[in-house]
Amino acid sequence: MLQPIITEGLKAYEVSLYNRDVRALFKVNESHAFFGDHWADTQLQDVVAKTEKEACKLISDRYPPEHGFVVEGMSIINK
Repeated sequence: MLQPIITEGLKAYEVSLYNRDVRALFKVNESHAFFGDHWADTQLQDVVAKTEKEACKLISDRYPPEHGFVVEGMSIINK
């Protein structure tokens, strides 16, 4: 888990996500041409942002839904 030094007004969020395309291919013993098989399982990523909305934007920019990424959940690491 990320233990960042958070500046005033920023929060650390832990985001759980997977890739639906990788998961579908993995179920039939195939691999995605670009993303590794580990994306079939839920992965945890940390992001630092002012708001949850901003955190969602940062995650969707880094892991685009149009490339198969699905956010399962998000929680604040620090308050």
